[in-house]
Amino acid sequence: MSLAICVYCASSNRVPKHYLNAARELGEGIAQRGHRLVYGGGKVGLMGEVARAVQAQGGHVTGVIPEALRDLELALESADKMIVTRDMYERKATMARLADAFIALPGGFGTLEEISEIIAHRLLNFHAKPCVILNLNGFYNALLAQFDRFAAEGFADAAHRHLCHETRTVPETLDLLERLHVKTS
Repeated sequence: MSLAICVYCASSNRVPKHYLNAARELGEGIAQRGHRLVYGGGKVGLMGEVARAVQAQGGHVTGVIPEALRDLELALESADKMIVTRDMYERKATMARLADAFIALPGGFGTLEEISEIIAHRLLNFHAKPCVILNLNGFYNALLAQFDRFAAEGFADAAHRHLCHETRTVPETLDLLERLHVKTS
């Protein structure tokens, strides 16, 4: 079973080294398990680390980047396939369409917006693809607490909390995605 795994993550190089190392570990794991990467197309930050690690292990990388950001985000031109979109809306839709599963590594506003949209689309039954937040070093603790608060205060059903799973390590994340994908296949 080969999955196309969409990874949302930071495009900043100013992040602590342990996040860059985790992105590299994730990319290696994706390729070593025979999966493919779908991501935002950049060559910097966690984006670049995960993509180069997939390629270094002989895996397949599909980048998806808006025309206006191609130069700004420094597109990874060595990607096996680079899809250039008109705008961010088309980028996100293309990534979602190509993916069998989603992982959120640490990131900023863009990562938060992307994973939130995927969770909302799952809630609305636009897809049933597995979604995982890789909560490295407790990076997403506050966000996950906010998800719990949505349910506690009646803004979401408690069952909705499990639309996106939480993991803490790369192997746990990939194991979970493979198990969840088998269930939805």
